Amino acid sequence: MVTDMTKQKSDTDNTKTAGDVTSDKLVAELVNVYYDKAHVIKDVSLTIQPNTVTAFIGPSGCGKSTFLRLINRMNDYIDGFSKTGSILIDGADIYDRKVRVEDLRKQVGMVFQKPNPFPKSIYENVIYGLRIQGINNKAVLDETVERSLRRAAIWDEVKDNLNKSALSLSGGQQQRICIARTLAVEPSIVLMDEPASALDPISTAKIEELIYELKTQYTIIIVTHNMQQAGRVSDKVAFFYIGELIEFSETKEIFINPKKELTQNYITGRFG
Repeated sequence: MVTDMTKQKSDTDNTKTAGDVTSDKLVAELVNVYYDKAHVIKDVSLTIQPNTVTAFIGPSGCGKSTFLRLINRMNDYIDGFSKTGSILIDGADIYDRKVRVEDLRKQVGMVFQKPNPFPKSIYENVIYGLRIQGINNKAVLDETVERSLRRAAIWDEVKDNLNKSALSLSGGQQQRICIARTLAVEPSIVLMDEPASALDPISTAKIEELIYELKTQYTIIIVTHNMQQAGRVSDKVAFFYIGELIEFSETKEIFINPKKELTQNYITGRFG
């Protein structure tokens, strides 16, 4: 174990063991993921600080989305899934048997690749999570809707039409409604899986501006194939390749002075 961990530390910059956790938001230690006999995540260790944006990059099928889904336990639903190693959030193991997945997902929100608003009004989309929790106090709901839509930078665009169907909005607006819905339940971590890949350039720019603003209140982890986007929005970058974490460092370091030749080849477009 000591030998493996020493090797992992040499390959990644901000790796700590579970015992070192202090103010770290998330610590993953020697995580492996299997789908039946397929070994899809291999000895991945990394540490993420609070109020930062971390971008997961790498070619398709390299494990970045699989690793992202570990953080809110979405892989639990996949047949044949198993894992080893640990993932701690605020020092607590999220795979402990005592953890209620429903409670974890209040703490760890998820924004998907394609906007997925419900066929409901804007208002009801935003408060959907609160309704599930049994919260029906109108004053609380109204305040949550305005606060969440403001945080998602869409309040001014929809405040006069909250009863309008969310499905009638543009793709970029729908995605920001989905972000507001995620923020309404007050998570501390927001996961984003290619949140702008289905959007036009103007909408993409708004989502990127929003990500930059949200990190003052949330810890954000984003999967993206867009190298320019990773460079614009993230504080740190994790480069995955064939299930392995090849390099994890400050964004400028990754793009200007990567330590690994494989990282250099990927970010310069020689493969992927």
